[in-house]
Amino acid sequence: MKIKKDTTSPADIGDYMKVFACTAVMMQTVLSLVLSTSPTYNYQTPIGIIYDLVKFTAPAFIFGILYTTTRTTNQNTLANYGGYMKKQWSALFVPTIWWTLAYLLIMPNVQQVNQYHDVGSFIWHFINGNAAPHLWYNTMMLQFIILMPFFWMLAHFVRNNVKRGIWTLVITVVFFAAWIGFYDLEVFHGPHEQSWYLFDRIFISFVIYGIFGVLSWMFRDKLEKFLKKAFPILVILFIAVFYWTNKELFDFGYPVSLANAPYYKPSMTLYALLVIGLVATLAIKHINTNSKALPVFHFLATYAYRAYLSNVFWLQIIWRLGGKNLVNVNPILAIIVCYLLTWVLSFASAYTFHIIWSKIKDSSMRKRVQESAE
Repeated sequence: MKIKKDTTSPADIGDYMKVFACTAVMMQTVLSLVLSTSPTYNYQTPIGIIYDLVKFTAPAFIFGILYTTTRTTNQNTLANYGGYMKKQWSALFVPTIWWTLAYLLIMPNVQQVNQYHDVGSFIWHFINGNAAPHLWYNTMMLQFIILMPFFWMLAHFVRNNVKRGIWTLVITVVFFAAWIGFYDLEVFHGPHEQSWYLFDRIFISFVIYGIFGVLSWMFRDKLEKFLKKAFPILVILFIAVFYWTNKELFDFGYPVSLANAPYYKPSMTLYALLVIGLVATLAIKHINTNSKALPVFHFLATYAYRAYLSNVFWLQIIWRLGGKNLVNVNPILAIIVCYLLTWVLSFASAYTFHIIWSKIKDSSMRKRVQESAE
């Protein structure tokens, strides 16, 4: 059976990636906050293991965005860029602006690296992603949105040409391996660890996942055949690489520092790609069997980005209202409770704000129509 090719399908592989990524990134945030209370080593061990387990979020999100965008816009050229950016402005940039302002003005304590102290540093924190622990991702992800014409060009270049697709894949892997090697030597515990930390939020550090997203849609039939045959091997490799990532993290000793589990390592890159492959396999199975889960994933994917933006905000409120005290009872219980409440509030707020904004726009539109009629 082949992956459905019509664009009216209730969900695609990209939707599954966004939902899994958003769900997992909220767990990362909770784990980091609980670990900051310095629980005993007996609790730090499972926290580190779970953190490694969900350390695929940014790669999966980038893959999902590029897969879905290529599916819906691969025919586009630079002439379509204006209309494309207009849609992305309202869908991605506006929520980013509002939530970044909320963090900087309402919760300035969640800023990273340092605190803003004047207009210039406020603007700099607004742009560079230091306004909250998770907003570094926005700085990186929005670069892919802005650079989308280059990915359209790639889609046009490889269209129906397997050789070009293979060459693109090989060149991407070689380039990215060199970049990861450079980062490992110069930045990660290297001489420029503090001064070059912004390298973790430029698009190059995640470009392999974007390019793979484009190639996966353009060669979706071949992707399905590959995943169908390789699934057992992917599972075995997943277990092996997951052990590798954990060994690397715990080789640094205790207390556990989650900074020792960055995305920019060969182990983490392989792990992210394997998770992407496994999630894609699940999505393909659901698509081919017209699973009842498709509309659910499509619905959640619609609000995943906005839920992601708000998750630290809601977690901070939950933390202050009792989550922090719950850590003293049992850190694992605190993780479960804080995570579930954060997930529910993040998606509920994303949906609620969308409904409110839609009603405001509809009301404004009706008012303008009425005024023009008069």
